[in-house]
Amino acid sequence: MPRPSHRSTRRTPRRPVRIALLALLLAAVGPATALGPVAPLAVQAPPDRPAGPVDPGAGAGTGTVAGADTGTRTATDSDTATGAGAVGTNPGTPSPTGRTTDVPSTVPAAASLRLAGRRIVYSYPGDTPPPELLDTIRAGRAAGVILFKENAPSPEQLRVAVGMLKSAAQESPSGAPLLLMTDQEGGKVRRLPGAPVHSARQTGAAADPAGDAARSGAGAAGTLADAGLNVNLAPVLDVFDAPDNFIDHFERSYSGKPEVVAELGTAFLAAQQQAGVAATAKHFPGLGAAAREENTDERPVVLPVPLAELRARGEEPYRAAIAGGVRLVMASWAVYPALDADRPAGLSSAVVQGELRRRLGFRGVTVTDALEAGALAAFGDTGDRAVAAAGAGMDLLLCSARDIQQGDAAAAALATALDSGRLDAGEFRSAVGRVDTLRTSFNRS
Repeated sequence: MPRPSHRSTRRTPRRPVRIALLALLLAAVGPATALGPVAPLAVQAPPDRPAGPVDPGAGAGTGTVAGADTGTRTATDSDTATGAGAVGTNPGTPSPTGRTTDVPSTVPAAASLRLAGRRIVYSYPGDTPPPELLDTIRAGRAAGVILFKENAPSPEQLRVAVGMLKSAAQESPSGAPLLLMTDQEGGKVRRLPGAPVHSARQTGAAADPAGDAARSGAGAAGTLADAGLNVNLAPVLDVFDAPDNFIDHFERSYSGKPEVVAELGTAFLAAQQQAGVAATAKHFPGLGAAAREENTDERPVVLPVPLAELRARGEEPYRAAIAGGVRLVMASWAVYPALDADRPAGLSSAVVQGELRRRLGFRGVTVTDALEAGALAAFGDTGDRAVAAAGAGMDLLLCSARDIQQGDAAAAALATALDSGRLDAGEFRSAVGRVDTLRTSFNRS
């Protein structure tokens, strides 16, 4: 998450996993999943689907760490796995974090593989979507795609790429729009040229902070909508507790006062969502206590903030954002001992289900930070992390290493865990339903 830039640029060789996955699909005639046939997207929304208008938001990883594409890339908002062993896997190729990306040794049911894909956000290298990604989208096995500066060397090339992605989605069984996202926070963290120009810190110091925040949100929506994108991994709702700490150094925090962050973050997301681009509040329950070098994109981070302080400062802006209708919330990869001493927030049901869902009442879509983040080094490979995040209550899994194989490995692991009963079928369907509801809320053009 941390750092003004991006997700990890390290990529994993595609040979073994892609071939293995094709073989899995061809051989997938095993017993039907307990979920039964895959229903159309529009019919799979669960009873807890979010109500009201669609709101924009996002973060590179969004929940990403620092975000700016001004220098080196960081793994933004990655995945963490709980350390639970892989779901019956065989050694695979090195992953972006140096671990292995494994393919389940058992063949997941075809229906489970399609359902799992509807929880995966893919990424790809270069300026043109590769054929294998387009094939995955046409098969209905992708929820969305996150885009970076390298994917958009020019406005013209970006339009071509987005057109290819949208055409592939229209050819899928449901025809539902993809979630096309990026990190457009403002200031140093902007993947695309254009608004918002002001950073969160500059907005907080403006003569009219609330007005500036609203203009920034509307500007972000305009920039993304013009490019054909519909989800922004912003705004950042972290409340910094010391000048020039991790989140303040990159000017990603509006203020050290939770009430100010709540007001400005909500103004940003409301203006953005009103313009038709969904917003993502990040990084729950807050990275404001992280020291200058505590970047979850690079290494494990533990934030021993007392529970009362965490709720009064870190979580307070989320109350306002949820009341304001934010569509997505990204969880942090830091560990918060006051809530869960063993797992990063995005891998902890105590944080995701307990604090965010039950305590704060969020009913929208939860999204991980980058699954390849260094903070998850102790939690297994891509598949392990994906299953752990899904088990904790994360709906969307952000595979942002610019490697199609990473998304394929996450989907295969989820499908295998679903077939084996390791992941609850009802909860799985609810997660897919929330994602589907978000996707079908957008215009299909």
